[in-house]
Amino acid sequence: MNSHEKYINSSPSIESVCMSHPFRGVGVALVTPFKTDKTVDYPALGALVDRVITGGVDYLVALGTTAETPTLTFEEKQRIAAFVRERNAGRLPLMIGIGGNCTDEVIRHIDRYDTAGYDAILSVTPYYNRPSQAGLFEHYRTVAAASDKPVMLYNVPSRTGVNMTAETTLRLAHATDRIIGVKEASGNLAQAAYILRDRPNGFLVISGDDNLALPMIALGGDGVISVVSNVFPQAFSAMIGACMAGDFAKAAPAQLALQEPVDALFTEGNPVGVKLALAIKGMIANELRLPLVAGSDGLRERLAALIAKYGL
Repeated sequence: MNSHEKYINSSPSIESVCMSHPFRGVGVALVTPFKTDKTVDYPALGALVDRVITGGVDYLVALGTTAETPTLTFEEKQRIAAFVRERNAGRLPLMIGIGGNCTDEVIRHIDRYDTAGYDAILSVTPYYNRPSQAGLFEHYRTVAAASDKPVMLYNVPSRTGVNMTAETTLRLAHATDRIIGVKEASGNLAQAAYILRDRPNGFLVISGDDNLALPMIALGGDGVISVVSNVFPQAFSAMIGACMAGDFAKAAPAQLALQEPVDALFTEGNPVGVKLALAIKGMIANELRLPLVAGSDGLRERLAALIAKYGL
């Protein structure tokens, strides 16, 4: 028996939980538009919400990494969460990002947020203090037990400084039915494959990397929480839709056409590239809060050329 198989069938099925929270296909990690005075641009955010819904995404993720949450005050986060919920008006499922590197503080935030209308919490692995795998397990088990919403794990070691292993993810998946899936953004397809192979029935495995979504779905994954769908919602949603339908003969050429524009969006970091592309398309002002700064002139020229070249 391998290290993952020992967890199989060791906990209650979460299929009913997952089916009631249909986070499959394309979720869009919404950016936070700012005005030139660095205040939140709510009209632009509202227009963006409408645009991605019309473009075919399957659910919305508010207050993720792409939203520049480290630079937002708690009051701003509360208002953004409420605004997205109101603008969505029940059209799509909603997920909200609530995470941190202090377990007690995460629980306090979950209690303080008005999460009415949100269907799940996306919670990033604790960052900077670099907990052990045992610490990650206890953190998430504690958060899930305290939350009145199902929890989606979020593993992004390039940002947090610690990788949550497949074994720890699987251990959590079997430990509690309050944890409904993982946004796996390790960039390690082999790690995702082990989770997909040994996950309990109904546990969602979602790509956190736009350019790895196709192979992950081909292995049985449930979709992607996407950055690029802020900019190219129709093209990207159509490609992922083909993947989810098993039509990889259609999806593969679409993925290849998007490969270069998607790579370019991350050249100078996220959300630097996606905000610049949205500014090029006239959707938002190209404004970020320090320590992030606007993309370079060279990136602007490259993105403008790629948007024109591929008709995006």
